[in-house]
Amino acid sequence: MPADHIDSPRGAGFCMPAEWEPHRAVWTAWPSHRELWLEDLPAAQREVADLCRAIAALDDDGKAAGEMIELLVLDDAGEREAAAALSGLPVRFHQVPFGDIWLRDTAPLFVRGANGEVAAACFRFNGWGEKYMFPEDLGVARAVRAAAGVHSFEVPMIFEGGAIEVDGEGTALTTRQCLLHGNRNPSLSAAEIAHHLCDALGVQRLLWLGDGLVNDHTDGHIDTLVRFVAPGRVVCMEARDEDDPNAPALARILQDLTTMHDAAQRPLEIVRIPSPGLLRDGDGRVMPASYVNFYIGNAAVIVPVYGSRHDDEAVEGIAACFPDRRTVAVPARAVLSGGGAFHCITQQEPAPLARS
Repeated sequence: MPADHIDSPRGAGFCMPAEWEPHRAVWTAWPSHRELWLEDLPAAQREVADLCRAIAALDDDGKAAGEMIELLVLDDAGEREAAAALSGLPVRFHQVPFGDIWLRDTAPLFVRGANGEVAAACFRFNGWGEKYMFPEDLGVARAVRAAAGVHSFEVPMIFEGGAIEVDGEGTALTTRQCLLHGNRNPSLSAAEIAHHLCDALGVQRLLWLGDGLVNDHTDGHIDTLVRFVAPGRVVCMEARDEDDPNAPALARILQDLTTMHDAAQRPLEIVRIPSPGLLRDGDGRVMPASYVNFYIGNAAVIVPVYGSRHDDEAVEGIAACFPDRRTVAVPARAVLSGGGAFHCITQQEPAPLARS
């Protein structure tokens, strides 16, 4: 066993649970930077508030069936603003500097040990390959870890949480476009990257796909392409329109998935849903819209929708994968203007398990 394996998550008996396993809380952040969001800021704040309401899943008596919301805010003014928008929800506020709201990538990935203890795997972060360098983002993972009060594992590679999808049973999906891009870990080979990643998240088999969506700021994060919905089962988009800019990439991904087996040697079962199709922003640029950038909460699955004619079919297809949860469609066009959707701005903290 390599020496660096002993004090790694896998070496200590930890692994990243599947997202559908119980959560203690979800970490996210309040859109605040007017210089980044410009005229989309009020709409982005409304969409984040709607996301939080869906995650909390209040019943008729105002009791939350979902999970605690751990919300980063910049200052007192931001906390007052967010508190007014999220009134009645189970929210705990943390005044922490952050560059923007993409906590899937800037927060730690939470892992859980064989004894039920939760810890944080803290990777290095370089602004998605130095494209969007906000100095405050460099401290988010450690600040969240400290606020969560859990042990930290430091992982010696640059990585973002949106680049990995796990089934909780030893299998993970990722893309070559992102992990092998020279703007992140140019000194590491593919084998070394896979070693660090599997060691950090307790993975036995890493499945590699190719390229991601057009104009994806993240260089092809997997959470906009393919998601596990159960062990051995994934959901993936397919193009339904002739002008869908992602038709070639999605066709290749679907073809590759048909050849793959998980860590238990099961062939992957593929659930196909439509792509949103061609969406453009106000300047005419193609937007990286994805229905599979949903968040799986304790009580609800929150699916981003964009006003596409394919919205309803996609939501129904995802809902069929989660019969034990309510599936909620929430508009995400304003959040998408910043480059992502609901999975990109959330990071689940798994519930600790009772010690055996």
